[in-house]
Amino acid sequence: MRAALQIALKDLRQRVRDRSAFLWGFVAPVGLAFIFSLALGGITDGDAISVTYGVVDDDGGAMSDVFVGQVLGSLVEDGLVEELVRFDTAAAAEEAVEAGNLDAAFIIPAGFTEGAFGAGGVSIGVIGYVDSPIGTQVATAIAGGMAGEINGIRTAVGTVCAASGVDIADCAGDELGLAAQAMPLPLSLTTVDAADKQLDAGTFYSAAMAVMFLFLTVQFGVLGLLEEKTNGTMARLLAAPIGRRSIVLGKAITSFALGIASMTAIVVATTLIPTLSADWGDPLAVAILVLAGVLAAMGVMMLVAAFARTPEQAQNLQAIAAFLLAMLGGAFFPIGNAGGILGMLSKLTPHFWFLRGLGDAAGGSGLGGVLASVWPILVFAGVTALLASFRLGKVVEA
Repeated sequence: MRAALQIALKDLRQRVRDRSAFLWGFVAPVGLAFIFSLALGGITDGDAISVTYGVVDDDGGAMSDVFVGQVLGSLVEDGLVEELVRFDTAAAAEEAVEAGNLDAAFIIPAGFTEGAFGAGGVSIGVIGYVDSPIGTQVATAIAGGMAGEINGIRTAVGTVCAASGVDIADCAGDELGLAAQAMPLPLSLTTVDAADKQLDAGTFYSAAMAVMFLFLTVQFGVLGLLEEKTNGTMARLLAAPIGRRSIVLGKAITSFALGIASMTAIVVATTLIPTLSADWGDPLAVAILVLAGVLAAMGVMMLVAAFARTPEQAQNLQAIAAFLLAMLGGAFFPIGNAGGILGMLSKLTPHFWFLRGLGDAAGGSGLGGVLASVWPILVFAGVTALLASFRLGKVVEA
């Protein structure tokens, strides 16, 4: 054990001098987490978008007043729409949209109220800005919701007319339509508070980048086996009174120490950086997940090193393995939600279970819920380490 510790200390001093472990284990993951969170944080966190709409009311009737005053007006009051601009003509509204001053514009044609309450047709026009697809989709959804409400009113009015034996063209009118529109809804959708197991953008990208670069950080330990062999120092180690297991153990200790140090530094830094403000949750749960993740990364990198012939080949294969597992595990986007083969492959990666474990901890699942995500990571680590053990002994030779 003493020999293994001396080998590990020698490797750690070397990595500190060349700063390679610091680059891959801290600078790169924290930097990418900062960039991703800054660029995509508002979208992934579900923050309200800022849109400006225009409206042209060529009808001036009761239903157009409902749409402009109650529907669009309430969106402005609630802060969901930043500004609602009124225009006299559709051409003026279209010009404002094309200039990028509006995200979308609603065109209410003449005869809108009469068509809603009578037998004719009714429509709401939506003009969207080409560079604001989300704002246009929201505007289309608002108009579609209003169209659905009008269809419901028409159905109610038609039912009354049919029951009275009167043609809808003679029966329908503003008073009857407004009475139907004012009726309370028999069924409504409400929001129920529940535990949120979805990580915010700062925490998600901090954790995703940390676990992705963890697989690149731990490579410096097991990669030392091939470097010792290439540099000719492996023969000196074997000539010394040091067992082969001590050499492998020393490299494993190096990987383990680098992995733990990297993850600890990232957790602390991303928590303190204001832009990220990551909330990792229960420290004990995070510590268990980090420990399991480090073991899984060591298993993969040992497996790659066991089959690589040169340090350069090992570095290339380890980089491919690290990024492939990160992509499948949902470090960039949640592939597991896609289902099918991709969903199954995603659940075979430690990244998927690491991020799920953090989500469970954030949702208040407690230590028991986190442990449900830890054991798949440990199984992954055990399988890869077992496969590496069958060939790793051949690397420890002069």
